[in-house]
Amino acid sequence: MSEETVDSRTRVEDSAAEAASPEQEAVEHDLDALVEDLKRERDEYLELAQRARADFENYRRRAAREGADALLRGKTEVGRAVLPALDALERALDADGEGLAEGVALVHKELQSALAGAGIEPIDPAGETFDPNVHEALSSRPAANGEDSGVVVETVQRGYRLGETLIRPARVVVTS
Repeated sequence: MSEETVDSRTRVEDSAAEAASPEQEAVEHDLDALVEDLKRERDEYLELAQRARADFENYRRRAAREGADALLRGKTEVGRAVLPALDALERALDADGEGLAEGVALVHKELQSALAGAGIEPIDPAGETFDPNVHEALSSRPAANGEDSGVVVETVQRGYRLGETLIRPARVVVTS
């Protein structure tokens, strides 16, 4: 571009700036202020979003760590509850004849105690009406001597529950 072209452009811009009315200047000033406010608000929201993201990542890591710690504590508690029964079983295996039966009975008692301490209850439904939500019928036999149909007459294997949660259904024989 030649120097004359640049000078003429500068003169046109200068004359346009001089021709700007006070109203236009006020509008430009208001627009500049609005742009600055919007930039400041944008920066605040960006900072808030970045902080929320960092907080969520910290929460996610903490929750994973706490979950792993809780699992470890649970396994440790089960181990501590079962170890006395294991010790009794080892003593029973080291004993002779009659000591073995007593040792096995002691192990059974300690295991039941450990389960009860954890809130796990046995289900022995003999004499109750068959409930497929809690019982698993292994076989059936005809009702005899005034027995009702659909009644559990034998518990082959006890079931267990923790509160309202069924851990294992009771395996039973039912009258038909």
